Amino acid sequence: MEVDYIIVGCGLAGIAFCEQLYLNQKSFVVFDDQSQQSSLVAGGLYNPVVLKRFSKVWKSKEQLDLAIPVYQNIEDRLDVKLDYKIPVRRRFTSLEEQNNWFEASDKDGLKPFLNTNLITNENDEIDADFKLGEVLETGKIDTNTLIDNYKIWLKSLNSFYPESFIHDQLEVNPSGIHYKTIKSKHIVFAEGFGLKENPFFNYLPLNGTKGELLIIKAPKLKLDYVLKSSAFLIPLKEKDQYTVGATYEWTDKTNNITQKAKGELLNKLKTFLKCDFEVVNQVAGIRPTVKDRRPLVGAHPEHKNMFVLNGLGTRGVMIGPYIAKQLFNHIENEIPLDDEINISRFANT
Repeated sequence: MEVDYIIVGCGLAGIAFCEQLYLNQKSFVVFDDQSQQSSLVAGGLYNPVVLKRFSKVWKSKEQLDLAIPVYQNIEDRLDVKLDYKIPVRRRFTSLEEQNNWFEASDKDGLKPFLNTNLITNENDEIDADFKLGEVLETGKIDTNTLIDNYKIWLKSLNSFYPESFIHDQLEVNPSGIHYKTIKSKHIVFAEGFGLKENPFFNYLPLNGTKGELLIIKAPKLKLDYVLKSSAFLIPLKEKDQYTVGATYEWTDKTNNITQKAKGELLNKLKTFLKCDFEVVNQVAGIRPTVKDRRPLVGAHPEHKNMFVLNGLGTRGVMIGPYIAKQLFNHIENEIPLDDEINISRFANT
């Protein structure tokens, strides 16, 4: 078999790059063994504002302008619902936080996204005496539905290999890539935290941050927006169910759920949620994070037909399509990558 691209990884980064290839009529195959769970346990929010500090997300407008049409195209082609427009509201705990919100709304890059008309809380099950601030142009991508259905679509094209990629069996030379019975012009590694086991790119400073989420059932809550307080509370399509998240753990690099994280999230939840609820599930995954909070994109320093697309961090649904297009244009059209995402910023040590 001969293809234009081999892609390793079918999470948010891998799917975003597949979309660039499909739209530009490039042939490709995808390898994924489901060992990495960060995309599957992601909250799936697209939100252009860092609500902890009331600051702008890096290149938020550029990311949103690219991402939303990508998910719409996938919805249309796969006949699934992925993009749920839903408000994101920040719970204020003091007048000082309200003032900080108004100050932020005057800053360049934030004006289009921060509603200066504060919202009075009318939900008796939420403690929010200091009102709520609403972020505009927000929503949620159903990442589980996206990944599950995308794999089905890839299988229908005979382009999906549900197996581990064995790096030792990869042959690389200037004329092309050989892997088992496949010959390819290029290979793109979008393995998430699995990059740590990749002998070609494991020199990159991918730290990995473990995140855990709870799924709760709260019949009395009836929340129709995403609430950000000490934790996020995100409505799910399942009746009366909500995601609570997320934790940040820097030492434990397993996908195992922990009582520590559960306790942390429950304690945060109880500071603003008044109604009874039950925990129905708990999930964990390792986010591919980088010390400078920028993605890892670019060519291997020696093998110029080998590339990496990684380090999406906590905002994968927004940033994935943006960096995928950057990488595609870099490979096919020789357009330079943004310096901030190019792996050339890290020396091969």
